[in-house]
Amino acid sequence: MTRKEARKTVFGLLFESGFKPDEQALDIYNIAAEDREIEDDLYVRQVYFGVHENLKKLDDVIREHSHGWKPERMSRVSRTVLRIAVYEMLFMEGVPAPVSINEALELTKEYDDDKARAFVNGVLNAVKDSLGGDKN
Repeated sequence: MTRKEARKTVFGLLFESGFKPDEQALDIYNIAAEDREIEDDLYVRQVYFGVHENLKKLDDVIREHSHGWKPERMSRVSRTVLRIAVYEMLFMEGVPAPVSINEALELTKEYDDDKARAFVNGVLNAVKDSLGGDKN
């Protein structure tokens, strides 16, 4: 599985999780892995479970850099894409922030409204700038 495919898989899993707030992340993952025949991938596991474990922190960072937009008021697609990219920027070694941003914009372009792309780009660049030179 390529990293791009893995990100799409994580996006799908997290997007689905948003509709099932009462279900455990592990249960959603296991059922989806079986039903969709998702191959076991370290990146997918790390990001999917990492986003769940750090949801409050990720949403706080997104809220801080989205200039008045609360994550719960954003489209589900934008919110999910932002969570993945912010998780990568904060917690993953070896993934430069520009790569996270570019991949997030590709997901946004594919799954969200045209206007969302500029919003996602602005939020993620603000996050990147706040991190300084650590993730460039």
